[in-house]
Amino acid sequence: MYIRQLFQSSHLQWAWRAAFLEHIQGRHQRARRWAHSGGGTYKAVIFDMGGVLIPSPGRVAAEWELQNHILPGTIQKAWILGGENGPWIKFMRGAITTEDFLQEFGRLCSEISKTSVPVGSFLSLLTSEQVAKQFPVMTDAITQIRAKGLRTAVLSNNFYLPNGKSFLPLDRKQFDVVVESCLEGVCKPDPRIYRLCLERLGLQPSESIFLDDLGPNLKAAASLGIHTIQVNDPETAIKELEALLGFTLRMVIPNTCPVRKTVEIPRDSLEKYLKDLLGTQSTGPLELLQFEQGQSNPTYYVRLANHQLVLRRKSPETLVPSTHALEREFRTMKALANAGVPVPKVLDLCKDSWVIGIPFYLMEYCPGLIYRDPSLPGLELSQRQAIYTAMNRVLCKIHSVDLKAVGLQDYGKHGDYISHQVQTWIKQYRVSETRTIPAMERLIQWLPCHLPRQQKMTVVHGDFRLDNLVFHPEKAEVLAVLHWEFSTVGDPLVDVACSCLAHYLPSSSPTSLLRGLSDCDFTQLGIPTAEEYLRMYCLHSEIPLPENWNFYMAFSFFRMAAVVQGIYKHSLTGQSTKESPTVVLGCVFPGRGESQG
Repeated sequence: MYIRQLFQSSHLQWAWRAAFLEHIQGRHQRARRWAHSGGGTYKAVIFDMGGVLIPSPGRVAAEWELQNHILPGTIQKAWILGGENGPWIKFMRGAITTEDFLQEFGRLCSEISKTSVPVGSFLSLLTSEQVAKQFPVMTDAITQIRAKGLRTAVLSNNFYLPNGKSFLPLDRKQFDVVVESCLEGVCKPDPRIYRLCLERLGLQPSESIFLDDLGPNLKAAASLGIHTIQVNDPETAIKELEALLGFTLRMVIPNTCPVRKTVEIPRDSLEKYLKDLLGTQSTGPLELLQFEQGQSNPTYYVRLANHQLVLRRKSPETLVPSTHALEREFRTMKALANAGVPVPKVLDLCKDSWVIGIPFYLMEYCPGLIYRDPSLPGLELSQRQAIYTAMNRVLCKIHSVDLKAVGLQDYGKHGDYISHQVQTWIKQYRVSETRTIPAMERLIQWLPCHLPRQQKMTVVHGDFRLDNLVFHPEKAEVLAVLHWEFSTVGDPLVDVACSCLAHYLPSSSPTSLLRGLSDCDFTQLGIPTAEEYLRMYCLHSEIPLPENWNFYMAFSFFRMAAVVQGIYKHSLTGQSTKESPTVVLGCVFPGRGESQG
């Protein structure tokens, strides 16, 4: 009876109208808080969905009415009519089917507007992918909240879709608790639904903050002792939430996420180890995030006091077991730093199992830009030229390192590098083979018969590409070269060919692994062709153009194909996960963005 009495009150009807009109008219007033007498440390943040995480139904309705020449306010008025027994509230309680709702709601809207109203069109728009998208600022806030150890919940008045599923166009993994009115049979502002959410969170009202866009919902929550924030504008609400929580909710470390359960590491022992290593007595909390990477050497962002670090640990499962040597990465970067090669500063290689249970190494975090798309969208022609020139120059720098001077004279297998590499990747391909592929068979026959004579022995990165470089945010300068686990001593032209793979791949691929430039106008973009890039390298390195460039490109593609085949076989045997992005030569491509990892 509580809900019926509440909806029948003139005060509530005024509040509902005022709230929706506020959305419809687009007013962005300062977020309002309902006061409560509780206090203490907050342990959870509870989010409403419509108007908080995704666009407000009121605003969607206003735009739809305008586009369809429907009397403004028709949808909003129909929402309120009938109170608890009205079609909208019954629909959100899961008490009526979509078909019955559309019939009843359509009749109400048509009576209000004095014309036929196609409410099915409105519902389709409201639930469409182009409209029901989570605000990025809220996605970042949820990630930061969870990274700080707080819990999250979504408490939504929603409904069933025609397919029988509830309308919740959100990633449920973001939330510890999900409470939906259509599943529970009760809607906000009924106090029972708030109590249910708190019970599932295992918290007291004063330990939580609730964000909603409607005053009556907030008032009901506040009456229970929950701290509330009214959301008229997501950005403003996030600023208010930051003030309450005492930490930023912006994703200041790009391409990071909360640590996945499958690769969690013990915080207490790690913190003790870091304090001993860094000599800090900071009492502040250790911040731990995971870079959005897959199975290959999980990588973490670590902040303790004023220290920002990156932790790379071994993975129990690897696609190419013999190559995922963190010790190799650590040694290479430590040696090359002394030669002026831009690499992250490494701090320590830890093989003690008592710390996190698996070997790892630490390096300083290097903030900057990583360009995932080789066409460099959004940059000027001159900027693209400068980026590729800087990439070329740093590769020359790597290949010019004096092995003896940096202590790498015994690094890798000296001798017939190319022949060894060809045989290694043929064997790797055979291990992963699932069927006969004629093109691969031709390469397996062709490559050993066309081995080039190696002219020079240098440090070889092994996976040198644009998206393994960290650039200065304001100029074309490489700040760090990442992912050295495939480094060795060998033929430098293998690195040059690897960095040209994108030139021969189309731009239409949805994954960064296969996204290329072959269908682009290089002149218009200001990006050197593969031939121009090779000539630039040879000029800077003071070596003649190779006569067998095609071999190096063919080998690079064969190696890529062998790794992709390995990934495919792992997927067939159930050894890969949906969470894991594509792994190539030990490196992961999470997509567009900026990060070190």
